[in-house]
Amino acid sequence: MAGTGTTHLRSGDRLLAVEDLVVEFPAGRGRKVHAVSGIGFDLLDGETLGILGESGCGKSSAGRAVMQLPPPTAGSVRLAGTELTGLAPAALRAERKRMQMILQNPVAALNPRRKVADLVAEGPSVWGDRPPRATIEAALAAVGLDPATVWDRRPHELSGGQCQRVCIARALMLDPRVLICDEPVSSLDVSVQAQILNLLEATRERLGLSMIFIAHDLAVVKNISDRIMVMYLGKVCEVVPSGELAGAARHPYTRLLLESVPEARPDRTAGQDGAFRAGEISEPPSPLNPPSGCRFRTRCPLATERCAAEEPKLRRLAGDHHVACHEA
Repeated sequence: MAGTGTTHLRSGDRLLAVEDLVVEFPAGRGRKVHAVSGIGFDLLDGETLGILGESGCGKSSAGRAVMQLPPPTAGSVRLAGTELTGLAPAALRAERKRMQMILQNPVAALNPRRKVADLVAEGPSVWGDRPPRATIEAALAAVGLDPATVWDRRPHELSGGQCQRVCIARALMLDPRVLICDEPVSSLDVSVQAQILNLLEATRERLGLSMIFIAHDLAVVKNISDRIMVMYLGKVCEVVPSGELAGAARHPYTRLLLESVPEARPDRTAGQDGAFRAGEISEPPSPLNPPSGCRFRTRCPLATERCAAEEPKLRRLAGDHHVACHEA
């Protein structure tokens, strides 16, 4: 079930702290799309937070709101102690250098008229300090591209994986502290996905970056993240350490996601060993008019009358494991 709460927020020195984040979009005739509804999360130095959920759960809207693209409807976003929400444009522009974003479609994220060398140098150039050729070549080499081969090429002359490597090199040119990856491998072949994930992990370790990794692929999020936050229809369902996801997941929605992963076992039918069968679960409700109480209750086999009347709060189960469910 999906709810709110602060038990999963840590105290102490946090690089990024997001609290009560709300993102709404006008839908005409006085209606609103409730993309994100009062969530919170934090990020420590060198940590990777995975945000997991199906399409439409609000994970990309949350990532963009952290970048103030656009600013959230309400809530607080603090980067190294500096409140970003409400900053004047010039001050926000300066602070945002410390956060960079890698988008889902690498080809569309690159200006088709510009050459690779200019694309990688774009960030520093905007600030009036175009890097020397050697620095650009080093950035390309660091992401596995041959500078001599790609230097004068344009995005349409590169593969999807090469374009994503260019996007990563471009993001790192401003020496960010936080890298937000919005489904960076979803449009790539499986073999290329593995290469990009390995590159991101190696880059994080080499530069000491913190990352927010947004995806709907459970296996991808599990393998790259230290901590996973599961979202459903704009709410947080469960926060769990990555290593405990498969064996200790308690939220009905998280268990449904686990059950939906195909297994190479011909003797096992879908849902045979679990309480949830994906084929029996209906479509999610509209974010224009989310259900009362628990937003997952219309699809949850454990739902009770309490779920319709009362929104569940995140509560600690054990260690760093938190769940928002009346029945878990």
